[in-house]
Amino acid sequence: MSDFVRIVEVGPRDGLQNEKQPVSTADKIALIDRLSATGLRSIEATSFVSPRWVPQLADAADVYAGIHRRPGVAYPVLVPNEQGYARALAAGVQEVAVFTAASETFNRTNTNAGIDESLARFEPILRRAADDGVRVRGYVSTVLGCPYQGEVPVSEVVRVARALHGMGCYEISLGDTIGVGTPRKARAMLEAVAADVPMQALAVHFHDTYGQAVANIASCVEAGVRVVDSAVSGAGGCPYAKGASGNVASEDAVYLLHGMGLQTGVELELLAEIGRWLSALFGRPTGSRVGKAMAAT
Repeated sequence: MSDFVRIVEVGPRDGLQNEKQPVSTADKIALIDRLSATGLRSIEATSFVSPRWVPQLADAADVYAGIHRRPGVAYPVLVPNEQGYARALAAGVQEVAVFTAASETFNRTNTNAGIDESLARFEPILRRAADDGVRVRGYVSTVLGCPYQGEVPVSEVVRVARALHGMGCYEISLGDTIGVGTPRKARAMLEAVAADVPMQALAVHFHDTYGQAVANIASCVEAGVRVVDSAVSGAGGCPYAKGASGNVASEDAVYLLHGMGLQTGVELELLAEIGRWLSALFGRPTGSRVGKAMAAT
């Protein structure tokens, strides 16, 4: 099994979308360019969602046009529908992500569509992407719990992940949207999905609401997953899941993985500096425990 874990940095999109304080286009571009210098190989740049739904990301095209795209680094963007895909393609995007949930209630509250309806919406995007040579990543949220319905059957997580993979998503990110998962539950969920979708096509995405994200990552990495989503300084959350705290901090994830003897290719000190810089923009301490510890030494 590979000793390399690819970090998918979601701070510029998932991290910023829930921030009420406006972030300038220039600062978003600076954030992505700084992250590009750390050794990260995947940086989710923005979302081509309607500005009415996520005003913070209304400048998606300008951000994508302004960043310095380094060779060997992927800059995926989230697209909610065909219109978003068309906008992303016009901006020159080479990788997109689509988003659904394993919870029927969450899907209907979030997207005004059920699970099956949301999957049907993605079919034309996947077909167009295949013709355009655009890679597509799939997100499945609420894999360990839903803010509206509570428990989410693992069978539904497996069904949705299998459907996305079968439609052509090269990778499926399994997200604990409200951060209620614990290591044993997280690993059991991952292994259930891996029985239908190859482990090498899976990623994990944990929020740290109950302080379990790092432990959950460790458990899932031991089970064989080799892609981890995280956000620098622990930025973000879900605008549709009240009480959900930020994503696991990239600094904390990298420190953990390096401590497990795994490689990420990421320079931790640079990452921690960026985390403190981003937190300073918001006028608050970094959400990364590793970032805080490194600043104190």
